[in-house]
Amino acid sequence: MKTAHSIPVLALAGIMMASGTASAEEFTANIAIDSNYIWRGLTQTENEPAVSGGMDYVFDNGAYVGTWISNVSYAPGDVFSYENDVYFGYAFEAGDVALDFGYLYFNYDDEAEFDFAEIYGSVGIGDFTLGLNLLAHTEADEGPGQDFGFGETFYVYGDWAKEIRDGLELGLHAGYHDGDFSEAFNGVPEGYFEYGISLSKNGFTVKLTGTDLDDVGPDNLDNDEVKFVVGYAVDFEL
Repeated sequence: MKTAHSIPVLALAGIMMASGTASAEEFTANIAIDSNYIWRGLTQTENEPAVSGGMDYVFDNGAYVGTWISNVSYAPGDVFSYENDVYFGYAFEAGDVALDFGYLYFNYDDEAEFDFAEIYGSVGIGDFTLGLNLLAHTEADEGPGQDFGFGETFYVYGDWAKEIRDGLELGLHAGYHDGDFSEAFNGVPEGYFEYGISLSKNGFTVKLTGTDLDDVGPDNLDNDEVKFVVGYAVDFEL
């Protein structure tokens, strides 16, 4: 089962800024700690803290490549202990429009046999961003009775972020995740909405996040509960 935010927001923000304005290549790293790892509205750590980190290399033409890792857990004694994402793409700005598209691979413990990949794209205009992720392929196809086709599972989302005072940023988020692979991986009915509101400043973030799910899935995950998350993240040049 499962369940970006696998490329962290911090890393993507750095990629977009670098690709839009930089005239030289850039190599950066990021480290974060959060009271809960939430991905598409669902906890990935049984509502326990997560420590994560990653590295990104941005080329002067806007292309980028990176990796990110975090602890994960979905049930006591399960075969998931880490998530390691590898991704590459291209991001650029055209006037007031920011575009980003690429490929993202989610890697877990060998015993889990549930690695998968997505292709993604997003467009940002001013304070708004709209994005779409599509299932590309999955190791889970090798299991008996499982066959998840390209594009049959998708995630669509919208974000709004704006500085409201002295570096304090308000963020609003809404997303919809649907498809048979989502159901198999997350252990919840396919097709659900998720949402969030956040405040961020100087690397600190507080947010509320929730879904429209009823009380489904393992009790330890509380998929139907609104969750409060606190985190701190820092990035630096290498």
